[in-house]
Amino acid sequence: MLENVNIPKEFIDLLNYSVLNTPLYKFAIAFAIFLMFIFARKIFTLTVVSVAQTFTGKTKTDVDDKILLALRAPLNTMFIVFGVYFAAFSLNLQKHMGLFLKGSFTFLLFWALYNLVKNFENNILSLFGKKVSHEIGLFLVKALKVFIIALGVVAVLQTFGINVSAFIASLGLGGLAFALAAKDTAANLFGGFAILTDNIFKIGDWIKIGSVEGIVEDIGMRTTKIRAFDKRLIVVPNATIANSAVDNFSRRDRRRIKMRLGLTYSTTNEQMRKILQDTRAMLQNHPQIHKEPLFVYFDEFGASSLDLFFYLFTTTANWEEYLKIREDINLKIIEIVHRHGSDFAFPSQSIYFENELNLQKEMPQIDG
Repeated sequence: MLENVNIPKEFIDLLNYSVLNTPLYKFAIAFAIFLMFIFARKIFTLTVVSVAQTFTGKTKTDVDDKILLALRAPLNTMFIVFGVYFAAFSLNLQKHMGLFLKGSFTFLLFWALYNLVKNFENNILSLFGKKVSHEIGLFLVKALKVFIIALGVVAVLQTFGINVSAFIASLGLGGLAFALAAKDTAANLFGGFAILTDNIFKIGDWIKIGSVEGIVEDIGMRTTKIRAFDKRLIVVPNATIANSAVDNFSRRDRRRIKMRLGLTYSTTNEQMRKILQDTRAMLQNHPQIHKEPLFVYFDEFGASSLDLFFYLFTTTANWEEYLKIREDINLKIIEIVHRHGSDFAFPSQSIYFENELNLQKEMPQIDG
């Protein structure tokens, strides 16, 4: 049948036209082979993967779902690798494809391992239990991911015949310079490990380091991310944290109330005694105030007031609850002071004028 088909000579000449010493029809065959594997990849996704997802979805555990999810992308990419590999045969490039195929499979293997660690991150963290903090588990998972990436890069380079160890050793002074440049990174890594092992703080804690104050959002291998109360994200090197004083407000079980109130000087001795007595009783009976220490004293004669000193603690460290407790106490103190006929003083000055001033002077008499 093909003998009866009239193929234009120009088309045949075009197919035989050489580019890089390779006829165009071989490029066409290579492209067709590559498209065939792309099509096979699509079929594989719609059939095998879909059936596997249906099967794993019916099981009681999610382990098989996570394994399938981790392997899906590398398996799909494998079809592209095979497409490139077999397409190269039509271009007489098979002698160069051995290393490509080996390196590609090495890359896909470490890609699958990385995905497995990523998908099973929560399962890995649960293995630590209560003996190791959640942050240490996160730190180790991140370190494992970095280790897989580094090992994968080294393995791929080794498949292409690159001796990585000899290459690093050959750097000489350059390697020394790199080590010196990386000393800050090493310090941050050890600082992060010290933060986690010493349990200085954890994610969600309210901390203050120097002028930095906020909520811890993430504890990384090199830095710690803190969300300030104005919603700025502050990144602090772990080495700085390890060498600084850290205030962890979230570790408190109470909050302090320390204040002074001034009553007017018209307050009598009896009124002062009753105000102090009722205020102490109110605070002693308050369900959200610690009984010890609890100090309420008339301690100073101020410039324009009789000063009362308050020093006590709430039973909660939550800021919003603390504010509600303090508001309740303030309102009750106002009620007690007014009930006993006194009032609160404010800064003032009194000026006294003499009613009679002897300002008359004898005037000298002038003789006429």
